[in-house]
Amino acid sequence: MIQKFWGTFPRSPYSRLLLGFLLLETLTAFSPTSVIAADHTVSNGLIADQSAVESFVDQYCMDCHNQADAIADFDVESVPLSQVDWSPQRTATVASDPLADWETAFKRIASRQMPPADADRPTDDEYHAAIESLGRVLDSVAADTPRIPNVDSLRRLTRTEYQNSVRDLLGIEVDITAWLPKDESSGGFDNITVGDLSPSLMSRYLTAAEQISRIAIGRQVGTPMGINVRLPADLTQEQHIAGLPLGTRGGTNIRHTFAESGVYEIAVRLTRDRDEMIEGLFRPHDLDVLIDRKPTHRWTLEPPKGNRDDTLIDANLNVRVPITAGPHDIAVTFVSQGDSLLEIKRQPFDSAYNRHRHPRQQPALFEVAIVGPLSLPENDTELPAGAADTPSRRIIFAERPQSSDIESQLAAADSIFRRLSRIAFRRDVTDADIATAMNFFEEAIREDNDLDPNDRFELGIERGVASILVNPNFLFHVERPVDPGSSEPIVRISEFELASRMAAFLWSSLPDEDLLDLAASGSLSDPAVIHDQVARMLADQRSQSLVDHFAAQWLYLRNLDAITPDLRLFPDFDENLRRAFRGETASVFAHVLQTDASILAMIDSDFTFLNERLARHYDIPGVLGDEFRQVALPADSHRGGILRHGSILSVTSYATRTSPTIRGNWILENIVGTPPPPPPPDVPTLKEKSALTPTTFRERLALHRQNDACASCHALIDPVGFSLDHYDAVGRWRTYDGEYPIDASGTLPDGTEVDGVEDLEASLLEHPEMFVSCFAEKLMTFALGRVVTHHDAAAIRGIVRQAAEDDYRVSNIIQGIVASPQFQNRSRL
Repeated sequence: MIQKFWGTFPRSPYSRLLLGFLLLETLTAFSPTSVIAADHTVSNGLIADQSAVESFVDQYCMDCHNQADAIADFDVESVPLSQVDWSPQRTATVASDPLADWETAFKRIASRQMPPADADRPTDDEYHAAIESLGRVLDSVAADTPRIPNVDSLRRLTRTEYQNSVRDLLGIEVDITAWLPKDESSGGFDNITVGDLSPSLMSRYLTAAEQISRIAIGRQVGTPMGINVRLPADLTQEQHIAGLPLGTRGGTNIRHTFAESGVYEIAVRLTRDRDEMIEGLFRPHDLDVLIDRKPTHRWTLEPPKGNRDDTLIDANLNVRVPITAGPHDIAVTFVSQGDSLLEIKRQPFDSAYNRHRHPRQQPALFEVAIVGPLSLPENDTELPAGAADTPSRRIIFAERPQSSDIESQLAAADSIFRRLSRIAFRRDVTDADIATAMNFFEEAIREDNDLDPNDRFELGIERGVASILVNPNFLFHVERPVDPGSSEPIVRISEFELASRMAAFLWSSLPDEDLLDLAASGSLSDPAVIHDQVARMLADQRSQSLVDHFAAQWLYLRNLDAITPDLRLFPDFDENLRRAFRGETASVFAHVLQTDASILAMIDSDFTFLNERLARHYDIPGVLGDEFRQVALPADSHRGGILRHGSILSVTSYATRTSPTIRGNWILENIVGTPPPPPPPDVPTLKEKSALTPTTFRERLALHRQNDACASCHALIDPVGFSLDHYDAVGRWRTYDGEYPIDASGTLPDGTEVDGVEDLEASLLEHPEMFVSCFAEKLMTFALGRVVTHHDAAAIRGIVRQAAEDDYRVSNIIQGIVASPQFQNRSRL
C-alpha cells in the first residue's frame, strides 16, 4: 500500500523527503480525536442546588419533557437531575449523554427560549435563580468528572497560517493563493478540518517551497517568473482608490516580492464592453506606472478617430522597467482629470452603466501582468550587480562562511539552519532535525558546476530552506499524545506546544524568539508569564490576524465575495461597496481589540467606521475620501452595532430580497449561541409572490408556518429576523417594501415585544452573558482548532463570569481562553 501511495506523488527529492517525514510522524505522533474522562463519579452531596433546579423543572418543564412525550428526546421525569448518573462508564453505553442534554437545557433556559412563549413562564427572579443553580450543578459535574476533547496530534497549517509563517520566518510577503487551495471550513472556521494531506496538495506544497526559497534567497539565475492580477468586473474606477497616490483615479496597487533584480515587463489591458470596444474612451487619458510611488512610465490613451479600430489601443501597453529584488509596490493608475460638475447642476446617477456593468464613463483597468527578469543586472546599467540587500536575505544570511573552504561553509550553514528550524519547528532542534537540510546543502556545494563558491553556498542554503518548508514539523502543528499508561487523565501540554498554540491563536503564525526562549527555560507555563505574553502578543501588529482570520469567519465577511445582488434591483452595488462593507465591520472589531473595549460594543455602539462610498450608501453626509475613519453617530441614527452593518445584512439576504429566516438564524447561531435545529427533509418551499399568494413577505411566511413541521422553528427564528426588516438586501434603511409599509414587530422567544433593531439590541444587552458566551465559544473554537462541545461549557461559563467583573473587555476573554484547561492540556489516550 505504501508503494502505491508513493507512486501518486511527484518524483522529486522534496517529495520523497516529505513522504518519509509523514510516515515517521504518523507512526510516532498521530492520535485520533477522542474524549477522555476521569474514572470517578460525582457525589450527590456536592450538588447543593439540585432541589432548586428540580422544583423549577417540575413547575415549568414537565409538561413537555415527561416520560410520555419527551420532546426533543429530553425526559426529566424518568431520571430527575438528582438521580442522573454522570459517570463516563454510563455515558459511554447510552445513546444520549446527560451532560449534553442538561447543557442544552441550560442554554435554552438562559436565553429564555424555554419554556416557550405560549406556556406558563417563570418570573425574572425565578429564571435567574434557576440559571445560577443549574450552572453550579453543571460546573460541579465538570469539576468532578473532567473531560477535555482532544485536539488532533497532527493539524496542518491553514493557508493563512502558512502565509503568515513564511512572512515571519523568512521576512517575505507572498500571495500563497497562487499555490495552495482554499481550506474547507468546519464549525465555522477553516483551521479544524486540516488533518489530511492529499498527493495533489503535497505537490502544491513542494512547488510553493521551491518558489518561496528562491524568492527568499534571491540568487541571480535569470529564470523568469510572472504574476497576473485581474481586477473585479464590478470594481468602479471612476474615483480615487485607497492606497494609490492622490491625484489618481482607479487602477490598482500590486505589492509583490521579486525574486531577482532585473528588467521586468509590465503589460496592461483595459476593460471592454460586450462588443470588445474599450469602455469610456471618449477623450484622452493618461495612464501611469509607478514603482514604490515613483512615476516610471506614462501612456496617453487617445480615443479612436475615424474608422480606426480601438480594440488594439491597449495592444502596445507594455513597458520594460528595471526592478531590484525584494518587496515593491507596482501601481498602475489613471491621472485624475478632476470633476467638472458645477454646483448648479444636479448630481448625475452614479451608476452610468447597465446591468452588465457597461459602458463606463471613463476607461478602467482589466488586468496587469508582470513577467521577468528578462535581462540581468549586468546587462542593465540602472541596476546594481549582484544579489540585492532584501529583508529576507538579511534574516537568512546573518552568518556567512569565514572562507571559501567547505568546512567553513558547512559551519555557517549549520548555524543558519538551526536558527531557522527552531522557529519553523516551534521548538529547540537537534542535529537530527537539521540533518536533511544539511544533506541538501552539502550536495549543492559539491555539485560539478560553474558556480563560484558564494553562489554554491547560496544555492545550498536555498535547497536547505526548501527542505525546511516541506518538513512536517513546519507544515503541521505536532503535539505528542499523552502516554496511555499515565495515571493522570489530563496532562499539561509541553512548553513548546503551548507556545505554538498561543502563536497560532493570536497571530495565526509561528512563535517568536521570546516565546521560544520562555518555553525553553520552562517558565512559559507560569500564569503570570502567560498573562504578560498574551498582553504583549495582542499589542503586536501580528494580532491583526484575529481581525483578518477570526472575525472574518465569525462574522461571515469572507462570504461577501459571493454576494451578487440583482443589479436590476440594486444597480449601484459594486465591488467598491463590497469592500466598504468588509472594511466597516473589520475596522469596528479591530477598534474593540486595539482599545481593549467591551465586546458588547459590537452590539451597542454610537460610532462606526466609514469611507465616502459607504457613507453615501448609508446617506450619512460629510464623509469624503477612501480611507476609513471613526464617525460619531447621532442618537437617532440607523447605524451603529454590527446588526446594522451592511456586511451582515447583505450576507443574510437573497439576491432579490431580504430573508428574515436567514437573518434570524444567523443571529441565533452567531450572536446568541442557540441555533435552531436543522429543517426537516420534507419542509415545503416558501411560495414566492404571485396572484394566488399573500402580498407581503410576512404574510407568505405566516402561511408557511401553518405547516406543523415548520411552525416551531420559524416561531423562534422569524421574530428575530423581522426586527431587521427595515434594512433591505444591501443594508439600506427603508420604511416601505415596494408599496407596503415595513412591519418590524414581533415577539422574541423570551416573550419580549420588539419593533425594530433597537428593541432587539436592548433585548440582547439585557442578558449580555448570552452574547459574550457565544463570542467566547466561537473564539475558543478558533483557538483550539476543534469544535467546542458540552464538555467545554463549564470553562466557558468561568471565562464569562471573570470577564463580567471588568465589563466584558475582550482582552479578559482572550486571557481566560489561554489560561483555560482546554487550552493548556491534553487527555490520556
